[in-house]
Amino acid sequence: MAEDLNPFTIAQQQFDMAADLLGLDDGLRQVLKNPKRQLIVSIPVKMDDGRIEVFEGYRVQHNIARGPAKGGIRYHPNVTLDEVKALAAWMTWKCATVNIPYGGGKGGIRLNPRDLSQSELERMTRRFAAEIAPIIGMHIDIPAPDVYTNSQTMAWIMDTISMITGSAQTGIVTGKPLELGGSKGRNEATARGCQFVTRQACKVKGVDLKGAPTVIQGFGNAGSIAAQLLSEDGAKIIAVSDSQGGIFNSKGLNIEAVLKHKEENGSVVGFSGSDSVTNAELLELDCDILVPAALENQITAENADRIKARIVAEAANGPTTPAADEVLFEKGSMVLPDILANAGGVSVSYFEWVQDQYGFFWTEEEVNRYLERTMTDAFQSVHANAEKYKVNMRIGAYTLAVGRVANATKVRGIFP
Repeated sequence: MAEDLNPFTIAQQQFDMAADLLGLDDGLRQVLKNPKRQLIVSIPVKMDDGRIEVFEGYRVQHNIARGPAKGGIRYHPNVTLDEVKALAAWMTWKCATVNIPYGGGKGGIRLNPRDLSQSELERMTRRFAAEIAPIIGMHIDIPAPDVYTNSQTMAWIMDTISMITGSAQTGIVTGKPLELGGSKGRNEATARGCQFVTRQACKVKGVDLKGAPTVIQGFGNAGSIAAQLLSEDGAKIIAVSDSQGGIFNSKGLNIEAVLKHKEENGSVVGFSGSDSVTNAELLELDCDILVPAALENQITAENADRIKARIVAEAANGPTTPAADEVLFEKGSMVLPDILANAGGVSVSYFEWVQDQYGFFWTEEEVNRYLERTMTDAFQSVHANAEKYKVNMRIGAYTLAVGRVANATKVRGIFP
């Protein structure tokens, strides 16, 4: 029977496995499984040629038991409400895994941002910000960048909300430019967090990171920076890819040269001294470390038995399905789940939010030191839970995270 690849269905399955181990009652399960709030908005935008186009946008707040909702906004032609609901749920568990005082939220607009000019993107972003303004706020729900959004997108949102309220709302979003209260180290945070937990996994699995053949699927912000950081640790990056295809060299790739090639040509494809490889083939290469840094459902029941990596570090959200998790666990591969491996971004977003509230900013060295402590502590707690329940690292993370949110919910009680 074919796998159900609906991301929200997968998120619910992952939750249920942890809830079973924790023995949660049905009422509490329903509270924790269902999003607290879902907003669907129409976004009319005046295009550069004067015509009006209407886009559909979403903002979902999954849970706020432990603090305000937190999560990115993505622009992508395949965005759906179910995808945003799943991503919001994953944010709840991600924040709880690294023990920061946030709940989970997520937003998205269904469009291809490459089809819009910069001025059209700005008008669309500002209108979307105005539409979701009633449910976001520094202590309510704090957006951040995600797929095809960046610090400029956050600056437009911050300015729009500031104009509506009549005061500078620096803490309304994170991932902002430094000039508007952004944090040093935020741009590299997702990849750096992935680097920190990969180091810990190498110790547990007996993998020497120096010289370890490493494959990275996805060469956007997280993937490209992860490639740089892991290569600085001595890992041998043998393959990378982007949406147009991949490149492979068993002797290792010069990542700085690959970055320059992509900047000049728009893709890693065609890099001199490398062989072409598809995104699907790249996942199955012989390597010690595999970093999926693209989109969901890349490792499934169909290809999991052909994955050779000893460590799979999920820099992307939801790249591995539950059925694939079982196959990899039985093979002895350690999957560092998304709610742990890519939690560096939301951790430094939390640091940014704290700095904005105090108006006191840290050095990059301080940010990275706090991040390493956060990620290392989280890895050790997740690994201890996985060993305790004799489960894979994902279920170890979920039992930790769901347990924390469940306890907060029980202590708060149900209003009224």
